[in-house]
Amino acid sequence: MNFLAHIYLSGTNERIQIGNFMGDGIRGKDYLNYHPDIQIGVLLHRSIDSFTDFHPVFRQSKYRLVPKFNHFSGIIVDMFYDHFLAKEWSMYHHEPLSTFVGRFYDNLQAHHSELNIKTRGMLPYLLKQNWLERYASLTDLQQILKQMDSRFSFPSKMHESVEDLHQDYNAFKREFHLFFKDLMLHAASEKERITQEVKK
Repeated sequence: MNFLAHIYLSGTNERIQIGNFMGDGIRGKDYLNYHPDIQIGVLLHRSIDSFTDFHPVFRQSKYRLVPKFNHFSGIIVDMFYDHFLAKEWSMYHHEPLSTFVGRFYDNLQAHHSELNIKTRGMLPYLLKQNWLERYASLTDLQQILKQMDSRFSFPSKMHESVEDLHQDYNAFKREFHLFFKDLMLHAASEKERITQEVKK
C-alpha cells in the first residue's frame, strides 16, 4: 500500500503513524534506533506490505497491469488503491480527508527531529504539493506517477497506467474495497501483536 493507507492503518498514535509512513526508508534492524512507537509503525508497515503482496485480490489487480508495466505493476496498484481510499474516504473515516491529512502534516513537523533523512528530504515536497489529498484526483494522480517515473534510470511510463484505470475503473474499485476490508482486520490485529512484542 502507499502512504495514505499506511497512515490510516496506524490508528491515532502520532509516532506509530510516522514509523508506518517512513517504513520503506528504514532497513533491517535500523528501526531499533527509534522511539518504541516508531518501531511499532515500521514493523506494522512491513507486515502490511507482506500481507498486501500475497493477497489474491491485490494480485488480481496487479496482474491486469503486468503485460504493459511488468514489475512496476505493484507500485501502480498501490497508487490506485490510495486513489480509491482518498476518493471514498467518508466510507472509512468520520472526519474530512483534509482534516486528517492536515493533522498528519502537523505531526511530521512536530516530530521533525525524529524523522529519518529520506523523510526530512521529502517533507517540503509533500507539504507543498499535498500528495496525500491529491490522490483523489485522477489528473493529479497521473502527475504524481509522472514525477515518480523520473526517479528511475529508465522510463517506467507509470503515468500511462491512469488510462488503464479509466478503462477498468469499476473493477479496480471493487477489488480495492474487497482487499481493504481484509487489510484493516490484519492491520488491527498486527498492531496489537507488535505493540505487545516491542513493549514487553
